[in-house]
Amino acid sequence: MKAISESHRTTIAAIATPPGMGAVSMIRISGPDAIHIADCATDGKASSQAPRFARHCRVRDASGETLDDGLLTIFTGPHSYTGEDTVEFTGHGGILVTREVLGRFLACGALPATPGEFTRRAFLNGKLDLTQAEGVMDLISAQTQLSLRAARSQLEGTLGRRTTAARDSLLETLAHLEAWIDFPEEDIDPQTGILLRFRVQSVLDTVNTLLATADQGRILREGVRTVIFGEPNVGKSSLLNRLLGFERAIVSPTAGTTRDTIEETINLHGIPLRLVDTAGVREAGDLIEAEGIQRTVRQIEAADLLLEIADASTARPNGSLCPTFSAKHLLVLNKTDLGEHPSWADADAVRLSCNTGAGFEILSETIRDSLHFGQVDWGEHAIAINARHQISLGHARVALLAALEILDDPASDTELAAIDLREALDALGEIPGRVDTEDLLGVIFSSFCIGK
Repeated sequence: MKAISESHRTTIAAIATPPGMGAVSMIRISGPDAIHIADCATDGKASSQAPRFARHCRVRDASGETLDDGLLTIFTGPHSYTGEDTVEFTGHGGILVTREVLGRFLACGALPATPGEFTRRAFLNGKLDLTQAEGVMDLISAQTQLSLRAARSQLEGTLGRRTTAARDSLLETLAHLEAWIDFPEEDIDPQTGILLRFRVQSVLDTVNTLLATADQGRILREGVRTVIFGEPNVGKSSLLNRLLGFERAIVSPTAGTTRDTIEETINLHGIPLRLVDTAGVREAGDLIEAEGIQRTVRQIEAADLLLEIADASTARPNGSLCPTFSAKHLLVLNKTDLGEHPSWADADAVRLSCNTGAGFEILSETIRDSLHFGQVDWGEHAIAINARHQISLGHARVALLAALEILDDPASDTELAAIDLREALDALGEIPGRVDTEDLLGVIFSSFCIGK
């Protein structure tokens, strides 16, 4: 049961469109006094208006002067985004006029909304589960088609339904187990022990399946940190510019031109790549270049994917610039238009030319395949858990494994398995928000923009 705080019974208002100038802006009011507050600013137009119909009106200040004119729409609770009475005023998109209109609604009794407060109220009123609420922010911040698809899936409740179904199955399993423990004289089905183990294993399989999407979820939300590194003058900055489609980095035949790291994001087959161009790795000629090379090393250590660039037209160097890799590593041979040196003949590498553009399609496909983001790998349903989900699922997995170990050992006290199953039940309930976690809600909704 969700606890409704006193602040939840107040009426809030905020600008729901991005800051800055635009054609239109929208201000949202939500709460028990939303219609009354709108009446105060619109000469009583709100209370006489049919729900879900837009109506032209003027917002006036306390002296009767018009602040703005636009469209007023009423949504009566529970048939609104927040589940409360909600008013939306769409007016002209100037910065000052929008602030003046919001100020008028605040003067009429509304309180300024905090980040994510509208969506938080939607969750508290049962309009969304917690995974759907998080899906709202993912949808807003999606940068690629795949991340958009995953956000839509979460907003539609796919993850919430999967975890709720697993929790409900576990709840039924726990009830059977406790009945088996408390009423041995009732001669419960002798296969109960085997069936209970099967049900627990089934929930564990679901948990493991969802946990397997953690890396994809992180990549879709944060992007793949892709570090381009190599010796000076092998074409690192040229590769960055080619991938971006514009001249972002300075390209020069002078060694050591790139002194600092340059970061940009691209969309590659639906995958956000955070490209990082780095200083050439060699013996530094001065302190500034030495610092640039040290930053390159730090970027390599933090990378998800490494693109090591080498000059195909020159002899293959002895050894690697970075002999140990914790991230995925692709060798890229550039300048193939100048011919390939025989020493590269057996190299497992992507061959391309930043000068002519040859080989870039192969590079993009190789990157996609190395990250396991093909259509087959992604599957039919886009579910990608985030870090919060991963922690809760991890706790559930540990508890389920402990319960299975007890159920498999005839000498163990079966009541201990019930304790582990309750822990797994609580952990699964945290994902859609089926337990009271006020601090957790504060962390989640603090990342939202004001007005959403």
